[in-house]
Amino acid sequence: MDALLLSRLQFAAATMFHFLFVPLTLGLSFLLAYMETQYVRTGDETYLRMTKFWGKFFIINFALGIVTGITLEFQFGTNWSRYSSYVGDIFGSLLAIEATASFFLESTLIGVWIFGWNKLSKKAHAAVMWLIAGAGTLSGVWILIANAWMQHPVGYVIRNGRAELDDFMAVITQKFAILEFFHTIAAAYILSAFFVMGISAYHLLKKNNIDFFTRSFRIALVFGLVFSFFEIAEGHLHGADLAEAQPAKVAAMDAHWETETRAPIFMFAIPDEKNERNLVEIFPIPGMLSFMAYHDFNAEVKGLKDFPLDERPPVLIPFVSFKIMVMLGFYFGFATILGWIYRNRLLEKPWYLKMMLLSIPLPYIAIEMGWVLAEVGRQPWIVYGLMKTSDAVSPIAGSQVMISLIAFFVVYGLLGLIGFWLMFNHARKGPAEVIAPS
Repeated sequence: MDALLLSRLQFAAATMFHFLFVPLTLGLSFLLAYMETQYVRTGDETYLRMTKFWGKFFIINFALGIVTGITLEFQFGTNWSRYSSYVGDIFGSLLAIEATASFFLESTLIGVWIFGWNKLSKKAHAAVMWLIAGAGTLSGVWILIANAWMQHPVGYVIRNGRAELDDFMAVITQKFAILEFFHTIAAAYILSAFFVMGISAYHLLKKNNIDFFTRSFRIALVFGLVFSFFEIAEGHLHGADLAEAQPAKVAAMDAHWETETRAPIFMFAIPDEKNERNLVEIFPIPGMLSFMAYHDFNAEVKGLKDFPLDERPPVLIPFVSFKIMVMLGFYFGFATILGWIYRNRLLEKPWYLKMMLLSIPLPYIAIEMGWVLAEVGRQPWIVYGLMKTSDAVSPIAGSQVMISLIAFFVVYGLLGLIGFWLMFNHARKGPAEVIAPS
């Protein structure tokens, strides 16, 4: 195996593993801020117990996110040095801003929050968590702007044989970046909501701490309900922008081969990439792909056959990823509507509680499928239309990458086992009694 393929595998593994932990910290930070604020406002110690119980999940995920994120960024220098040399003036500046303006602030504030329970006033301590939530979100803004630039490069000029920053405001305010941020952050909030609801459902089924977990479930339910439907609406807007910025990806994610008006979406299909067709096409929805891409059921959608072979993304992986992501997106809306209907009768609906317990992994799958669609669907470009992935890899031997890839799997595997064991063990035990800070 050559260095290019191994480097892609290593970066994919590192990115997907890293993103198992980041979304939960983003969403839990706001839920924790609300819970602690309720404790300050009402004096009800149940909210304090909730803050400390769910706060441990936040700390575990934040710690693992740091470890996996640092090694991820190093790969731009080790595995993708040609990429870094060519676009580092733009991409590097965005990562630098994220680290200095957001990540360090968030890390410092988390230290204050962890060790400040008996050193700060109640109001000040709760305010720190709101600041953590804001800093974490700001960190996500810069990371997603950097990724959006790779998806849709703007605000640059080619000078001295490399891409250099020409219009910073164009980079940070482009529509693609704004939509990508809202799409990703809403997905993180959905994941956090289902995580809290799923663990709460486990304890409600066992009749443990009923008041504690009923309140936790309801708080997360509102969060999940709002952002599940926000995500559906935003996803439609994002798809329309994607049709303009990356039409080949749109064609690939629905295995659309021929340019046509009133282009359908098939509920089920089996792409045959070699012969440029679909082996099976079942349940077409006429005009739906046209509507998704251009808000017009009669719009023309360009097919994959009209793109050069060397500029087409793979088809099967984006196609499957897109279908899974969309189906799960609608499931989240359905599950939260049921939750809203049953919110005052949760103990009477054990089947629904079991459903929510089993739903914990689903937002993780949806988020990972979204990233697979975004990154694989962009191929063969590392920066869309500007630099191909094959031109970005470092001039190193495949054996060197293989060694580091194996090391990544071993180390990340151990980290994953430790992290998920800690969360599983903490979730199973439930909340401990706590002494209110003086």
